[in-house]
Amino acid sequence: MKYYNLKDPRIITGFREAVEKGISSDLGLFMPESIPRLDDGFFRRLPYMTLPEIGMAVGSLYTEEDIPGKAMRQICEEAFNFPVVIRQVDERKQVLELFHGPTAAFKDFGARFMAGCFRYFSSHDDKRRVVLVATSGDTGGAIASSFLGVEGVDVIILYPSGKVSSLQEMQLTSLGRNITAIEVEGSFDDCQAMVQSALAGSAVRERVKLTSANSINIARLIPQSFYYYYAIGRTGNGRVVSVPSGNFGNITAAAMAWRSGLGIDRLVAATNINRVVPDYLETGHYFPALSVSTIANAMDVGNPGNFDRFRRVFDDDFGTISGSVSGYWYDDDRIREHIGQEYRRTGYLLDPHGAVASLGLDACLEHHSGSCGIFVATAHPAKFRNIVEPLIGQTVEIPDSLRHFLGGEKHSVLMKAGPQQLEEYLLDRYRTG
Repeated sequence: MKYYNLKDPRIITGFREAVEKGISSDLGLFMPESIPRLDDGFFRRLPYMTLPEIGMAVGSLYTEEDIPGKAMRQICEEAFNFPVVIRQVDERKQVLELFHGPTAAFKDFGARFMAGCFRYFSSHDDKRRVVLVATSGDTGGAIASSFLGVEGVDVIILYPSGKVSSLQEMQLTSLGRNITAIEVEGSFDDCQAMVQSALAGSAVRERVKLTSANSINIARLIPQSFYYYYAIGRTGNGRVVSVPSGNFGNITAAAMAWRSGLGIDRLVAATNINRVVPDYLETGHYFPALSVSTIANAMDVGNPGNFDRFRRVFDDDFGTISGSVSGYWYDDDRIREHIGQEYRRTGYLLDPHGAVASLGLDACLEHHSGSCGIFVATAHPAKFRNIVEPLIGQTVEIPDSLRHFLGGEKHSVLMKAGPQQLEEYLLDRYRTG
């Protein structure tokens, strides 16, 4: 499998180079030259396959030129060593819980797979790698946990000051070792722009291998498709799948799985008031906007980094996109209301992001009578206790994977927003290679 630059399709590269660059110098994203169509035998076996087995079968199609099968098997077995849970919420709705990993967020899947790829690459040379990450919530914690202690790799996480939950912040700032947290006086979009600028033109590239671990990195995107195969394999074809969407990596991965032949009936792109994609799906016009802070903070994205990839999965044809994807958006009041209502109605506890996906699924099913669906729960409600507990009148139990962060000590580098600030930091830190 080769990968091309979405901005300049003449630029072709392999999986390893696409992963280690993260993004092209012109800020173009790398995209697989094709999305493999999986055969009938795979889909017959799918209901009986484990997630690592799915990852091995699907992932190898994208990586086999750079990572041999035996190494890919080990990467998947080590990355996906925690459960994926599917629960019945009511007679028409199921939930795909992706928060049972080490940091209680779906980002664990992509982050751990990517870290496994980097371990493999690092074992074959002695070049230092620096991984840059912009986070609006859970990405940074998952990357920090996955890359902690990986030899030859430094991780630098940029997050918007005051715009992540206290627990999320501790996941970013308390680990130390090869993990550095930069607290940016700005928005997530500022953080993302700083990372993209550094990747496009930083002089530090001459001294270290600089890459990104955001979902713009293809090694984060590909494994996010694996759990959609798992979910449909366990629940059956013809489902509507509702995905809480911010940077649009998760739903792009779902669309890639659909394009490969997976029996998804329809996708739902559910967002908070950062509604640029639902507006696009309604009008056909895409207008990036400044991000607005909400209680579903991991989706506070005004210019989704994966949107070009999302459109490319559908051959950039608006008719195909609008015929396959519905878009809905919700404000904080509606999200809060739904968390309380669903808990009283079904006993199921949602976090704000899962609530957005649940609302989107409800709206879509209203227009598709007789259909059933799955919504994706991307973060454990305990990560948003300050929001959830007043709505249900009960204390939310904290999973063991998060409990040890509560007594952690914050260590961060405060930085003004702007590409030059990050560039100066990197040049000072990596004066020699």
